[in-house]
Amino acid sequence: MTETERRLLDHLDEDLLVERLAALVRVPSVSGTQGEVDVVDVAAQMFAEAGLAIDRWEIDLDELAADPWFPGAEVERERALGLVGTTDEGTPALILQGHLDVVPPGDPSAWGLTDPFSAEVHEGRLYGRGACDMKAGFAANLAVVETLRAAGVTLERPLALHAVTGEEDGGLGAFATLRRGHRGDAAVLTEPTGDRLVVANAGALTFRIEVPGRSAHGSLRQEGQSAFEAFLPVHRALLDLEAARNVDVDPLFGERTLPYSLSVGLVSAGDWASSVPDRLVAEGRYGVMLGEDPAAARSAFEDVVTEASLKDPWLRDHRPVVTWPGGQFASGRLDPGHPLVAATTAAVVDTDGVEPPVRAEVYGSDLRLYSGVGGIPTLHYGPGDPRLAHAPLEHVELADVVAVTRALVVLTARCCGVR
Repeated sequence: MTETERRLLDHLDEDLLVERLAALVRVPSVSGTQGEVDVVDVAAQMFAEAGLAIDRWEIDLDELAADPWFPGAEVERERALGLVGTTDEGTPALILQGHLDVVPPGDPSAWGLTDPFSAEVHEGRLYGRGACDMKAGFAANLAVVETLRAAGVTLERPLALHAVTGEEDGGLGAFATLRRGHRGDAAVLTEPTGDRLVVANAGALTFRIEVPGRSAHGSLRQEGQSAFEAFLPVHRALLDLEAARNVDVDPLFGERTLPYSLSVGLVSAGDWASSVPDRLVAEGRYGVMLGEDPAAARSAFEDVVTEASLKDPWLRDHRPVVTWPGGQFASGRLDPGHPLVAATTAAVVDTDGVEPPVRAEVYGSDLRLYSGVGGIPTLHYGPGDPRLAHAPLEHVELADVVAVTRALVVLTARCCGVR
């Protein structure tokens, strides 16, 4: 590192970093709730205090949903806000992006004595829904700006912070931000990466299958046709599809042996315990391979359902219906040889002393929107272990948050230039 970079790092206020993270975690910004709106206003105040020029706007949800490239949504929203902060006018040399929406906390008893939104700190870890995914990354982005300001330096080219919502159910906020015209030369999404640089991720499509049956009294079940039993051969066929799609796995996935998983997350059938169910609805997520057109992925899925139906005496004449509601994540990818990868790697090595492995991840994210719709070279690097995302007792190691922030400060100084 240069002497200037070392001086910058001396101005990182770790206590303020933790304070900002805790304040964000305490806002229950579950997707589709008022908290998702409230947290943007909290972030906007933080942007203002950091001296950023702010673009805060009401997202036109109807207009966005009518866009042919709309990435989908899984929850109803009455309002959504967009927020971008910039250090100066002009095209940013670097974008640091983070999403502020979180998934529901689940069963409160699974959190023990810790409230899911307490932001309690214990043994160097900050607990709470969204602490890892990904308010820690957002707090790190903000700390970069606050560190530069505390050091009294001026960037030669602008830095932008993007605060988005709706990431958990499709990427509405990122899409709205890009449609508003916000761009940059490169972007780092500070999703939790577990000490890795993530340059690619699989996509994920939300599917819905409706399987018909014929009701009858449970004591005379042979007079009817159980929609639950009719679904079983379809499910077996889908598991075979999953296996076939995971035979040739890109080496970037490393130890992830099932990058394109197919999971049924919701099943409902019947309306009375002693009646044969006449309808089953199954919803789940279906992995999209790197570089695969989501339309082709959907066709492969639908073909398997059709083939399984043709082999079944009941389904042959009573076809299941497949629809695609909710989030529709394409895959995304950045060439590992891109200069952004080398620059980020160098910043991590120079501040932490350890070279991060370059990997692909199995989950969908806003990466595919920034690289696809926005045409912006984009990667993931952020604090936290992705295995803790969406989990009970979600937490982040504060030392990890500080380490990532230090690397981002140096990366920003090198991408934007300082004087």
